[in-house]
Amino acid sequence: MTNIWQMKIILFILLIICTTSMIFFIGNLSQLESIADRTLQPLVYRHLFSNDSNQILLTRMVYLDRQEHLQKMCHSYMQDIKHQTNLTKYREMYDHLLVDQKHRLLYCYVPKVACTNWKRVFMILIGLANTTDPLKIPASAAHQKDVITRLSNYSSMEIDSILHTFTKFLFVRHPFERLLSAYRNKLEQHYQSSKYFQSRFGRHIIKHYRQNPSNESLTKGDDVTFKEFATYLVGQEGVLNEHWRPIYDLCHPCSINYDIIGKYETLDQDSEFILKQVGEKGISFPRAPKSSSTTSKLRKYFDSLQQDIIRQLYNVYIMDFKLFGYNLQEFLGYEMG
Repeated sequence: MTNIWQMKIILFILLIICTTSMIFFIGNLSQLESIADRTLQPLVYRHLFSNDSNQILLTRMVYLDRQEHLQKMCHSYMQDIKHQTNLTKYREMYDHLLVDQKHRLLYCYVPKVACTNWKRVFMILIGLANTTDPLKIPASAAHQKDVITRLSNYSSMEIDSILHTFTKFLFVRHPFERLLSAYRNKLEQHYQSSKYFQSRFGRHIIKHYRQNPSNESLTKGDDVTFKEFATYLVGQEGVLNEHWRPIYDLCHPCSINYDIIGKYETLDQDSEFILKQVGEKGISFPRAPKSSSTTSKLRKYFDSLQQDIIRQLYNVYIMDFKLFGYNLQEFLGYEMG
């Protein structure tokens, strides 16, 4: 927390310098730079003192604010949980962390938060694709299990070193918007890639949460309603597949000190910032659609749920709501306690 406040103070000072042209103060920057060098963020502030753009400085302030909020929430909500345990003993906790040794990057991928495109970009960064256009890489290739090295593949000593020296980032999204996106993509729509989820989860949900299901529904599992899916999730037997598992459980943000917390709502800007930081100006992150169809449909789907189910769903994703600064007011018109 102290390092974040130090950097925020530095950035505020530099903003004043840029807007008022206080050239005489530039001579003191070398002293401030030594403070930045002691932080654990190896890339985020690399060019802090050589770039005098107000917009760049304001952008860094946004990431510092997100870091500060995350650390504050972790401290408030995690006091009774031993989240400072030596995580190198638990390799499965690192299975979602992808490693780029060349650029010293560590990315925690979160399904339904632009992870397909970020995996494509990682393949280009690492040199696994003969193109600089991420969209030319098939999604199936990007999602192959071992195409990109995961942090869990390293030794305990290597894991510890990477966690302390690489730039670590993840992208987050409103928990209910991400949940709805997963439901629509994997259970409601009829994509080829949806068939596994409809067979694995859909048939089970219909069998246990629908009265008098038809034989066709029991066989295909391709017509699960959002209400049935939500009821399944809050039940004791609900399985949290990675596509709808809380980000808190996938990326362990209260244990891993992420340098950049990107958001789906600012995907283009945040992705561009990261690529510029690693010096890859020739790679353009695929542009996100101007408005998410999932966002516009959120209230429609959630109107089908009883308040008790919504509250239970909120409790499933409560850490994602708290840690990343999301709420229900903007989507559903009210807030949970």
